[in-house]
Amino acid sequence: MKVLETSLSGVKILEPQVHEDSRGFFMESYSQRVLDDLLGEAVTFVQDNHSRSTKGVLRGLHYQVAPKEQGKLVRVTVGEILDVVVDMRRQSPTFGQWESTILSAENKRQLWVPPGFAHGFYVLSDVADCLYKTTSYYSSECERSILWCDEQLGINWQLFAEPVVSEKDQGAPVFAAANYV
Repeated sequence: MKVLETSLSGVKILEPQVHEDSRGFFMESYSQRVLDDLLGEAVTFVQDNHSRSTKGVLRGLHYQVAPKEQGKLVRVTVGEILDVVVDMRRQSPTFGQWESTILSAENKRQLWVPPGFAHGFYVLSDVADCLYKTTSYYSSECERSILWCDEQLGINWQLFAEPVVSEKDQGAPVFAAANYV
């Protein structure tokens, strides 16, 4: 597996080794040992999530605070998304900065989103299936969100149309009013 560093400390893009031939392809999508070596720390996952969304859907930006912070390993098995993370760690030199990357069934990349980052995505294809492992169980008491279109963050979502956003996400607080990690 190849690791691509990002501008945000701890956030990594993972490219698996893909073996292709006339039958199709094979890849190791997850190995605890390999991930621990790549990240330089032991990561334990407790929950797998799967979402399906249609073109133009924007989900996020979501995160969880202590004591249920969540790290996420995100990949796309069908379609293509623009995946976005925002550094919510108050003591971080990149606090309030964001990074985006394309995840798709075609490029087979995965994104490691450590605890302390808000996460969201925008669907670029007709449909997209996102699978992600989490390091903590979902907790409604610890769940937080920030407004996806906050002008202070200035995220370039590469919108091709007005996004389809849930009522909950549309009512999220702006970054300046958020609970930081």
